[in-house]
Amino acid sequence: MMTKQYRGNDGRKQGFQRRNRFENKSDAVMSSVEEKILATLRAEEIHDWGARRLLRKSGISNETAFYDALHSLKDKRLILMDRQHNVKLIPVEDDVTATLVSLSKSFGFARPIDGGEDIFIHGSALKGALVGDTIIVGDIRKEERGPAGRVRSIVEHKKAETTGTVSVTPEGIEVIPDNAIRYNLRLQQRDLNGAKDGDKVLVSLEQDYRGDWTRAAVQKVFGPGRSARVCADAIIERYGIPTKFPTEALQHAENVGNAPIPAEEYEKRLDLRGEAIFTIDSADAKDLDDAISVTRTADGYALGVHIADASHYVREDTPVDREALVRGTSVYFADRVIPMLPEVLSNGACSLNAGTDKLAFSALVQLDSDGKITGYDFKKTIINSKVRGVYKEVNTILDGTATPEILEKYAPVMESLRAAKALADILKANSSARGTMDFDSGESRFVLDENGVCIDIMPRVSGEAEQLIEQMMITANIAAAKFSLDHKLPFLYRVHGTPDPKRVEELIKLLKLVGIPCREIEKPKPETQDFAAILDRVRGLPTEQLVSQRLLRTMEKARYATEETGHFGLALADYSHFTSPIRRYPDTSIHRILSAFVGGMPVEEIRRRYSAFAETSARESSQNEIRALMAERDAEDCYMAEYMSQHIGEHFDGVVSGVTQRGIFVRLENSVEGFVSLDSFTGEEFVFDGLITHRSAKRELTIGTELPIIVASAYVATGKVDFLPDLEKEAQA
Repeated sequence: MMTKQYRGNDGRKQGFQRRNRFENKSDAVMSSVEEKILATLRAEEIHDWGARRLLRKSGISNETAFYDALHSLKDKRLILMDRQHNVKLIPVEDDVTATLVSLSKSFGFARPIDGGEDIFIHGSALKGALVGDTIIVGDIRKEERGPAGRVRSIVEHKKAETTGTVSVTPEGIEVIPDNAIRYNLRLQQRDLNGAKDGDKVLVSLEQDYRGDWTRAAVQKVFGPGRSARVCADAIIERYGIPTKFPTEALQHAENVGNAPIPAEEYEKRLDLRGEAIFTIDSADAKDLDDAISVTRTADGYALGVHIADASHYVREDTPVDREALVRGTSVYFADRVIPMLPEVLSNGACSLNAGTDKLAFSALVQLDSDGKITGYDFKKTIINSKVRGVYKEVNTILDGTATPEILEKYAPVMESLRAAKALADILKANSSARGTMDFDSGESRFVLDENGVCIDIMPRVSGEAEQLIEQMMITANIAAAKFSLDHKLPFLYRVHGTPDPKRVEELIKLLKLVGIPCREIEKPKPETQDFAAILDRVRGLPTEQLVSQRLLRTMEKARYATEETGHFGLALADYSHFTSPIRRYPDTSIHRILSAFVGGMPVEEIRRRYSAFAETSARESSQNEIRALMAERDAEDCYMAEYMSQHIGEHFDGVVSGVTQRGIFVRLENSVEGFVSLDSFTGEEFVFDGLITHRSAKRELTIGTELPIIVASAYVATGKVDFLPDLEKEAQA
């Protein structure tokens, strides 16, 4: 009987071979048979069908086609079927709009735009969708492995191209994609366009006769994939980050940026040029967009946070404004900055350079002696910064090691600086009391040589001066959010939701495994201070950075929204981004709305004019922020791999940071993370015990385990680093 051909391994193989021949011969007939089976299952109220009964009921005469169709429907996750060919229809859910986020040779996964689990889509149900496409997914069914569905239609087709690395072997020429296409693409010699083995390239993608994306042609050669700088070029291209400003935007920026400050601006603005205002930034910063001033009052403190008045230069619907919306944010790589605004503005007119009259938008905040905000106002001002402060220099003043030269430089603002330090200490204490999470972000600082090659990596350290400025900016952002709510203005808020319960459960498992008490977050609805208590508990321990990183992954992604829902991470009910309009479009948007209000525009007119704008800005800014973060992280991986490629064979101490069925990830003190295959532990058999641990007779490998390693390999083009366990050092220890 036909069913026997599918029961054993040999029979199943024969059946699949026959099905493949059938599909190649006529996809249309196969589709018709599948639809007949589905129609029969849907029409009847019987929940479980035997194959023979279903065959008779469906009226399909070709028995081979029937069984081939059953297996095809199972592969597509439209039906459940056991080894005895008992069949059950999987219930269908409503259609959803999604983005195709990964593509393998025989299937893909789509991520619903409104949230939820990724949806499995069989290759034959993709309809030629490509990674990045916006699609409508229908016939969605839930099963143990997760939801599965099929593409009903493609709403928006991504441009059919990606970046990758050329691989030339005796077996042929391929390109290894950088994006979430999980297989190599074929290249013909004639389509190399001068590319060589190992080169980073931009390729256009081509479909074969079945509609699968399998072939490519080189459109652009970036250079050798062993260079992180070249890889960064490719990453910028892959994420579609604009690097060249349109001519009309540059011309407009030149016109407004080089024009002198009009006399009427001096007349109508609050003149703060006599105040002890100063900036503090890194030594190499050129876009100085924020300055501060602090004075003690009878009741507490008067804080001035003076932000470059970008809204004066970036007017609504001008060429510069349209380009800024497209960019959304400045993007920071180890070797370059891709600015949101042309440099004539970001480093020129809008940069609050010392000793120069500058237009500012000032948040004027009153606080009592306990650091509680008692009043706030926003004014268009004109300022003249007295000192161009540098973090390293200010840190020496605050720790008492400053040289006479530094003390002399800061003398004009020393009283303001000392008051700012006192206020910052109070604000930090308040932040800690309300439970703000103080993450070890794990950010890295890359040191490059004159050729742009990474020669050192070190953790980025935040000193007292950096924390001082952070507290001042947070206070201004709180005041801006409160001001908008007071006056019922359309606005953009920085919102951060509560953590996903499933992620919290995973974090609890990790913490218990590494011996960190976590009773605070085991309750149904843990609060911000509960997570902050965990961070305090691991402070100074070897597992501090790992726990901090895992806790950070547990949190929801902060985003921009037009409704204020609070910021969980900062434990704040009201929060916005007001302080960086040179490099963040949401801040520019807020400045525009607030400018209209302080300029006298009626609130109803502001709502009519800016409500839709705020929605668009929040949506686009959130998307562009994610794009920038992903590009920055990918580039960092390449620079880390470039650095480690200079240390092949060298020994380092690390800590296990992740565990998979194939091996473990080990993080070094310099923040580089590499993979160690379990096969490299000679003579040891491991058992994967779940989410976070491996066990063998000799050892347990789990997150937080210290492990010496040897650098085995580093692939700059992919940003991947592989380690070997340093078993000899372990034995000596």
